[in-house]
Amino acid sequence: MAHSVSARKRIRQNAKARSRNRWRKGDIRTAMKDYREAILHGTVDDAKAKLTGLYKMLDQAASGSTMHKNTAARYKSRLTTKLNEKAAQAA
Repeated sequence: MAHSVSARKRIRQNAKARSRNRWRKGDIRTAMKDYREAILHGTVDDAKAKLTGLYKMLDQAASGSTMHKNTAARYKSRLTTKLNEKAAQAA
């Protein structure tokens, strides 16, 4: 257990950041799941709408310390590729 005031404060800050990061990542995972469902069973327009919201969530997570910006970029690239494949199949 930490004894100094600064160490105790750091523990509090870490706990708050950890819970915030877990909440954001959980929301992103849920949105990705909804997006995948839209890709499999929905229309291209529905998937595009979900992808726009997912982009925003990923960018917000990458702007802080929740996720690295390259990780968010990689997710966005892969999700866009899936949408392009779906659009090509529909055409």
